[in-house]
Amino acid sequence: MATMRDIRRRIRVVKNIQQITNAMKMVAAARLRRAQDRAEAARPYADKMFFMLESLSRAAEQVEHPLLEIRPEERIAAIVIGAERGLAGSYNVSLMRAALDLLAGRDPATVQLIVFGRKAASFLRRRPYEIVMSSSLPATDLQFADVRAAAAKVREMFASRQVDAVYLAYARFINAATQRPTVVKLLPIARPGAEEGIAPTEYIFEPEAGVLLGRLLPRYVDTQIFRAALEAVASEHGARMTAMTAATSNAEEMIDNLTLSYNKARQAAITKELLEITAGAEALRPES
Repeated sequence: MATMRDIRRRIRVVKNIQQITNAMKMVAAARLRRAQDRAEAARPYADKMFFMLESLSRAAEQVEHPLLEIRPEERIAAIVIGAERGLAGSYNVSLMRAALDLLAGRDPATVQLIVFGRKAASFLRRRPYEIVMSSSLPATDLQFADVRAAAAKVREMFASRQVDAVYLAYARFINAATQRPTVVKLLPIARPGAEEGIAPTEYIFEPEAGVLLGRLLPRYVDTQIFRAALEAVASEHGARMTAMTAATSNAEEMIDNLTLSYNKARQAAITKELLEITAGAEALRPES
């Protein structure tokens, strides 16, 4: 049975841990607000560019571009945007599971990975897939320059036929408590067919369609990757804030239970001392 000294020591240790988790929760909450604003601000632009490019590529069916070429998927590249640091609950585990589901059944020799986040890179290095590029994910003030090299790399890999498709795996930010692992096909950009019931829109292209798409397609790829990175940063902060909130609450509950145990042990010690004093007094009382 734990002594009162042991219980006091455990209470002190748990209080120290509670202070750390509470501080981390506050830091994550402060960072989440800005990251959430940036992620939500990027969504309309990225979505609009997707629909616009989809519509333009359908209207300009005669235009050929390397990023529009559809081929059998013999080799693929996957951009995985995971956690930069730990203590974020099951955030990184859920995302890595989604990424591995994408790669399941594929020959590792036909898969090339581009990874963001130190925790994600550490996890995937233990798997039999080639990581051609690895980069950290800034927790604050993520800039387009942080993803530009990766975007240029996957565009070059696809255009040069090193890979036949490019996938993007990241966590879509829903709210602080919910982050949804998402896998999307980034390249090639598929043109919707007539069988989908979508009538092509008539456009007058200036400059001509080939030049216009040649400028927009690379920018589309860059925008989608940057948007996913912003979502991932917000998701990581949200997951960490939720995890640290739960840890702080658990520490508070543990402190209450330990305090109760300490009070019981203290009461038992006092009772024992009183019984010993009473017994001693009875022993010293002269016999009548």
